Order: sequence, then structure tokens, then C-alpha cells
Amino acid sequence: NTCSRRTTISMYGRYTQELGVYAKEEAARLREEGVRRPSVAERSRSLELLENDKGRCAKCRICTVRCQKFLISCVGEDWIFLILLGLFMALLSWLVDFGIGICLQSQKWMYVNLEGNVFLQYLAWVTYPVVLITFSAGFTQILAPQAVGSGIPEIKTILRGVVLKECLTFKTFVAKVIGLTSALGSGMPLGKESPFVHIASLGASLLCKFMSLFGGIYENESRNMELLSVACAVGVSCVFAAPIGGLLFSIEAMSTFFTVRNYWRGFFAATVTAFMYRVLAVWNRDEVTITALLPTNFRQDFPFDLQELPAFAVLGIVSGFGGALFVCLNRQIVQLIRNQKTIKKFLMKKRLLYPALVTLLVSTLTFPPGFGQFMAAKLTQMESLETLLDNHTWSKQGIPEEFDSNSHSQAWKHPQVNVFVTLTLFVVMKFWMSALAMTMPVPCGAFMPVFVIGKNCVRMCAAALSGAVTHTVSTAVVVFELTGQISHILPVMIAVILANAVAQSLQPSLYDSLIMIKKLPYLPELGWGHHEYYNICVEDIMIRDVMYITLNCCYRDLHDVLLAGHLKTLALLESSESMILLGSIERAQLQALLSLQLGRPRRLKYLRDRATAESRLSVVSHPSSEDGSTMVNQEIAEWEENQLDEQVNFDNCMIDPAPIQLVERTSLHKTHTIFSLLGLDHAYVTSIGRLIGVVSLKELQKAIEGSVAVKGVNVRPPLASFRDSGTSGTIMNNENKARDLHKLWNRRKSMSLPQEHRASDPDEKSK
Repeated sequence: NTCSRRTTISMYGRYTQELGVYAKEEAARLREEGVRRPSVAERSRSLELLENDKGRCAKCRICTVRCQKFLISCVGEDWIFLILLGLFMALLSWLVDFGIGICLQSQKWMYVNLEGNVFLQYLAWVTYPVVLITFSAGFTQILAPQAVGSGIPEIKTILRGVVLKECLTFKTFVAKVIGLTSALGSGMPLGKESPFVHIASLGASLLCKFMSLFGGIYENESRNMELLSVACAVGVSCVFAAPIGGLLFSIEAMSTFFTVRNYWRGFFAATVTAFMYRVLAVWNRDEVTITALLPTNFRQDFPFDLQELPAFAVLGIVSGFGGALFVCLNRQIVQLIRNQKTIKKFLMKKRLLYPALVTLLVSTLTFPPGFGQFMAAKLTQMESLETLLDNHTWSKQGIPEEFDSNSHSQAWKHPQVNVFVTLTLFVVMKFWMSALAMTMPVPCGAFMPVFVIGKNCVRMCAAALSGAVTHTVSTAVVVFELTGQISHILPVMIAVILANAVAQSLQPSLYDSLIMIKKLPYLPELGWGHHEYYNICVEDIMIRDVMYITLNCCYRDLHDVLLAGHLKTLALLESSESMILLGSIERAQLQALLSLQLGRPRRLKYLRDRATAESRLSVVSHPSSEDGSTMVNQEIAEWEENQLDEQVNFDNCMIDPAPIQLVERTSLHKTHTIFSLLGLDHAYVTSIGRLIGVVSLKELQKAIEGSVAVKGVNVRPPLASFRDSGTSGTIMNNENKARDLHKLWNRRKSMSLPQEHRASDPDEKSK
């Protein structure tokens, strides 16, 4: 009995109380403070009071409470949230498409009505997109700079556990939607899918805040993170009407580890979004019934020949090289601008000049009477996709076929140039134009431009190039749902897998590349085939010079530690000699302890006590006011020095008794898995309870990238972590460790972490 009431010891020198004792103390503390949640009976009594209330708003409040209880009990909170999110995102996607269509039709209308005057046509063709892009860049820069780009790198970082509050605000939502509509309405080679993943995440975050008014479960941050991953699937689904591909894409591109309980949530919300998105098209009479977004009518009885499979494999390998080249080209353009100090300084002052110049260049090259006539520049992205996906044969045995004069396919035909030359020029020009346009400071994505380029190379293998750029296989499923064509599943999957294999061995994905460019705190993935990650241990990369505080430290030590660094948490040790890790304390807690010791209330108390003591003494001569203030300042300085020399009282401090710990032999692969799964930013390294180092996200990044030779990192060869397991030295080492462990056990029996003062248990006194 007595032993059960004592504090018990857990692994690696962490102390914890018995659960029953802790529960009693917590209940007593809540009773003393009067902080108690209302019970079910109290909530029902409050509802009865509302019914008896004859006020003006009483009936409205009663109706609201009853409707809330009915919806939550009958449908469930998750269903309500997912349906609202799906409907809202489908409507928003349709409205954005409507706005983009108006902008693109306006540009075409001006171009057609100015026919006969080439100069005015060129002026209208160039000025219109420049104005829209400049407006998009300026609007997002003024309202919310976080809305620039695709937003997927930021969402990936948030899902990993990093707090980026400004990326999920209402201002960012408004800037993203309006800026994206203006940017895509300009006709520039930009995409809608990636920004809508960010917009869906913004919608889910704002909806969580709204739903928290009805249920407290939406205030749980861990659950909100799970709903963000669901929102990523919704963002893809409301663009391509592809619920299955959207969910798989969110798993591949956004999540390192996916929670299985989110599976049905993702499918349900994505299906609601896709259904509503296509229903709106039928309601607007764009479609007769609910169909695929870009339906095709390829042969079903004999879709491909067995001898064509090697050709699909070759196309996949070529797409892999093309995807890696696209990612590399985009990163090189950004680095070129950032590394040139003169250009960077100039563009920092003239922020809107760069997007205007890029738009002017692209618009000039795509002017239809000019060079644009060789690349079907009159067609929009969606019109290009429709022509590239139709079942019309463009050539037979290398000889071009005649096009229907009433179809969009006529734009690919040139009287002096072969159709294959037109397609080749389109691929080459759109390739570098898309990589360049993505660097503009506007909301934009790259999935759709890359998709169009891939379609231009070969119809059903467009998924290979898109998958190579994003490092995902789910693009194949997106293509099947987008076209309603599943007969080519085998060749498309072969091409996509090979494209991914080639691209992943050459370059990071586009999203990881943007994370590197923006220097976001994201943990890179372990590449396949790198066996050396299993040979590198934590002791090879950890920081050995760890900042810590001890249980018997003074306030001066706290002051020095807080001034020396900016760590969010600090390790709490038993003493500097034993280095036993007892727990960790947040920086805010230490600052509160220091403020409590040297704060204004204690200073005033000291001055009052000093004045009371002086009033009891008979003073013959009174010093002047200046001398008196000098003496007071000197006494306060001395008082502060005395206070700093006192030992710290940790009784009222919140201590984490079980921080995440690793042993020195933990492999880099396992450490990466733990950090990714738990969303850690650091972990302590211990040996038999002794703190010997710390490893953070920064050290892991350097180790994975292969550049661990930096200051403060103990670099050892990968094979140095292997030990001769059969030698006598190892046996002696194990015996010494076991002996040390028994000594620590005997010493800790009488120790415990600081805890709040409580009255002694009468049963314990009797014993």
C-alpha cells in the first residue's frame, strides 16, 4: 500500500505520479478554484429557464438550441461539416470558373471586334492580361502576401505541425479567390488546382471556427488538422470533379502519414463536392446531364495493342525527364532573380513591374497574327484540352488529315506548317512559359499547364508528366475520372510509375522545391534506395552542447539561459553532475517565473516594507530628494541581485515529465519516421536517463541532404555507429551501464518532480 502511494519511476529518468493520486489532486484543485463544467442536469435546467423566459429573443434561443441538438444527434457533427464544406467549395469553384470565363471571353471579344487593325489588336491582346495580372499581384500584396503562389507548400508545412497562422485567415481567403480569378482570367499559362487546395483548406479552417459556436469539438487543434487533410481532397475534387483521385492526391502530395479514420471523411466530402460541381453545370445548361468534365469516346473493345506497351513505357521515361527538367527550370529562374542583388533590389522597390514584364513577354509571343499562329494561341487551356482529347485522327501514316472547319481543332492547322510542327512549338514554348509564369507573385498553380503540355505530347499519357512534376501516381486516377475513360488504365499506370521513378531520382517534387525556395521548416522525404540512412545514428548528427536548467538552479541561471538563446523549450535536469533528464519546461513558463520573482508586485512590496521599517526609526537628518532617489535605486539594484541568487521554486510551474526521447543508437530512418509521425521539431537524446544531446529538424534536414559538416554537429562516418558486438570491451561496457542503472534506481527512490502543495493524506499519516 505504501509503495503504491509513492511516486514511481518510468523509463529514462522521467518521474510521474500514480494516476489515482494525480486525479484526486486535480479534482481538489478544480473544487478550490470553482472551475467546473456544467453537468447535463445543469444544461437541461438552463434550457428550462430559457423556456420560462418571456423575453423577446427567448424563443429564438430555444429554437436554436433545439435545432442544434437535433442536427448533432441525428446527422452527426462530421456529416454537417463535410456537407457544408463540399457544397461551399463546389459553389465557389463554379463561381471562379464563371468569372474566369467572362474575362477570357472579354479578351476574345476585343480581339475579334478590332479585326482589320493589327496594332489595336496587339494592344488589346497585350494590355488586357497585363492589367489583370498587375491587379492580382497588387491586390494580394496589399491584402495578404501569404496568398501568393499555389499554397500547397504552406499547407504541407502546417500539416506537419508547424504553425503558420497568417496562411489560414479570412484575408488570405479573399485575396486568394479574387487574385486567382484575375490571374487565370488573363489567359496566362497558370493552373487552378493547387491554389484551390489552399482555398479549400482556408474554407475548412474558417468553417471550423464557425462550427465551434455549436460544438466545442471544433476547437480541438488535432482534429482540425485532420479536417485540413480532408479539405485538400475537396480542393482537387471541385476542380476536376474527381473525388477518388482528389483523395489519393491529398494522401500522396500533402500527408506524410494519413489517418485511416479520415478516409471516409475525404471520400464523402470529395463526392459531395464533385456531385454539386457537376449539378451546377447542368443547372447553368452547360451540360445536359452529369458527365465527366472532359469526356472521351475512345474504343472500348480494342483500346490498345499489346505491342504498344513498350511505347507507353518509353513515353513514361521521357515524361520523367521532362518533369525533372520543369522543376529544375522553375527553381533556377527563381534563384537567378534572388542571387542577382541588383535585380533583386530593383524588383523589391518595383514589385508590380516583374509580373507586368513577364505577362507582356508571354502575351507578345502568343499574339495570334504573330508567333502565336504556330501554337494555337487563340485557344484557352480548356479549349486546348478538349481538342487534344477528342477522338479525331489528325494524321494517317504521317500525312495530316483535314480538320472540321467548325471545331476548335482548326486552330492547330496552319497553311504553311505541318501540324506536328505546331504541336512541337506549342510544347517547347509552353514549357518554359509555364515555368516562368509560375514565378510571378500571384495566386497560381502548375498542374493544369503541365497537364496541357503532357496532353500535347500524347493524349492519355499526360498523367505521366503531371505525376513526374508532383511525384504522385494519383494523377492517373484523376485522368480516368476527368475523361471517363478507364480502358487505358494499364498503359497509363505503367507510364506514370516509370515517370515517377525517373523524376524522383533526379529532382524533388515541385512542392518540395518551392518549400526549399521559401525556406519553410519542412522535413524532406527519405529517397528510396538510400541504404546509408539505416547506418547513420542519432549520435552521429546530434548537438552535444545542450542548453538546460537544473532542479537546484537560481533565478540568475534562468536569466542567463533566457538571454543566451531563443529555444521554445528547455531541458530540466537533476543536476549538472548527474545530467539526469527530469522533463522539459517551455520558455514562457521560465519567463513567468522570472517575472514573478522580479516583477512589479514584489518591488512594491519591498518598497512598502522598507518605508514601514524606516517610519519606525527616528531619523535626525533627512537626506535630499536626489540623494534619496539614488539610495532607493541602489537598494532596488541590491534587492534584485539578492533575488536572482535565490533558488528557483518550480512548484507552480508546468513541467512536461515525459518529453520525446531517443537513444544514441536510434537510426536516422527511425528518427525521420518518429519526427514525421508526431510532428516534432526536436527530441532529446539520452543514455540511461542521462541527457547527452538533442536533435532538431535542422540537423535532420542536413543529414538527409548529405551536408552534416556544420558547426555544432558531431560528424562521424556512417559505419562508425557499428560496434563489434562480440568483444569483451562491449561486455564490460554493458556491465558498467547496468551498474550505473542500479545506482540511479536507488538514488531516485526518494526523488520526485516539483508539484503543488497538498495536505497529507490521513491514511498515509496513519501508516
